Amino acid sequence: MSTALLIALIPTFFFVSVTPGMCMTLSLTLGMTVGIRRAMWMMLGELIGVGLVAVLVVLGVAALIVQYPELFVVLKVLGGAYLLYLGIQLWRSRGKMAIDLNGSPKNTGRWQLASQGFITAVANPKGWAFFIALLPPFIDPTQPLPSQMIILLSVILSLEAMSLMVYALGGKSLSKILQKSGNVRLMNRIAGTLMIGVAGWLALG
Repeated sequence: MSTALLIALIPTFFFVSVTPGMCMTLSLTLGMTVGIRRAMWMMLGELIGVGLVAVLVVLGVAALIVQYPELFVVLKVLGGAYLLYLGIQLWRSRGKMAIDLNGSPKNTGRWQLASQGFITAVANPKGWAFFIALLPPFIDPTQPLPSQMIILLSVILSLEAMSLMVYALGGKSLSKILQKSGNVRLMNRIAGTLMIGVAGWLALG
């Protein structure tokens, strides 16, 4: 990849990553409810999902999605239903992701968090749309594809990880403010509303 392409790649995908969307909202929510350290498991799953989407777009699977859109719709609906269930649980201050009345998060499983991040990333219409639109111009057909993919993934995943952490830190800060005010139920309901919003976006977007 040429220096000029690399210089253009970094700001382009920085703004794509930092833009509020499903994955960033999920990171904000988990930063609020389970804390930064446990939210990092969601980030790991999300980064794997984003990397997979990027690789598949470059390899041409976008054409398959266009040909068989019903498969993508099924994945979106299932993912949305799962996140809707979690959002309702948060609203009711129940479930593993809710903050209890003592202000402490329950022990949400690492696999559950990672799978949430992965599903949200893979079924995110915004992510596919951006990658389909933006990745091809950064691919040089005269250069070996594997080396270009390494550079692309390194830049994209680094920027995505930084953005996820910023949003999770924002959720953690909000969590501390609300806990000091004794508004644990309100914090659960804010997080639940965000999660339900992500579910609707995922299922209907």
